[in-house]
Amino acid sequence: MHIVCLDLEGVLVPEIWIAFAQATGIEGLRLTTRDISDYDVLMRKRLDILRERGLKLADIQKVIGRLEPLAGAKEFLQELREQTQVLVLSDTFVEFAGPLMRKLGWPTLFCNSLVVNHEGLITDYHLRQRDGKKRAVEALQSIGFSVIAAGDSYNDVSMLSQAETGILFRAPASIREGFPGFDVADTHSELLSFIKGCLQSVAVE
Repeated sequence: MHIVCLDLEGVLVPEIWIAFAQATGIEGLRLTTRDISDYDVLMRKRLDILRERGLKLADIQKVIGRLEPLAGAKEFLQELREQTQVLVLSDTFVEFAGPLMRKLGWPTLFCNSLVVNHEGLITDYHLRQRDGKKRAVEALQSIGFSVIAAGDSYNDVSMLSQAETGILFRAPASIREGFPGFDVADTHSELLSFIKGCLQSVAVE
């Protein structure tokens, strides 16, 4: 039995931190896991900037509330869920995800959480589990699932490597060149066709 694991930002919805950077004009917040492979280094940079500027969780949530899923993503996800089980594995945070999950039709999401003080300032973050995307795939495999995974960033590589089938979706050239062993899709229709092909080949076997 197969299950599909998808990254969230860059696959189904825009990059939240880039959207916030555009809204605030703070270039340092444009960096994502496409640019920095060490997630803790990236998050510490983000938290330092938020603290220095006095920006609060509510400021980020206001921007998130205006975001829409990527063009075609909702339809892609709906059709995919008619074919097989789907799980969204993300390094985003519960405090960010609600409005986007609603617009996507409430798919199942595993993600992390923020530490927020009484003033609404983000002081820290908690990973649900270190390398949680890979660990989730391992757990699914341990109960009999074969996993097809798709993502676009450095923090997806271990998930894609652990899965039976790993697909880079709209990944930048640096990641494609660094990890040439993965399949590649550049549109949601290509990604859907590739996944359907994997599912059909298993059914024939």
